[in-house]
Amino acid sequence: MTTEKIAITIDQQLLSRIDKLVAEKRFPNRSKAFQEAVTEKLQRLDRTRLTRECAKLIPYEEQQLSEEHLLGEIEWPEY
Repeated sequence: MTTEKIAITIDQQLLSRIDKLVAEKRFPNRSKAFQEAVTEKLQRLDRTRLTRECAKLIPYEEQQLSEEHLLGEIEWPEY
């Protein structure tokens, strides 16, 4: 994976917290701390998007649709 250097503006208190985590060896450096934080946030956003989309589904209708496709259209092998 290629990386790019960026500049950000950040609240001093937040930066102090990041520096403390680096000092405690929870992260090797600031960059890694920010990379992991951004990655985690993006993953959470993806999960919440999936949750929002699933909430739009109507369970009864989805069940009916799935059963329509199964009735008579698929021959199950005998075991």
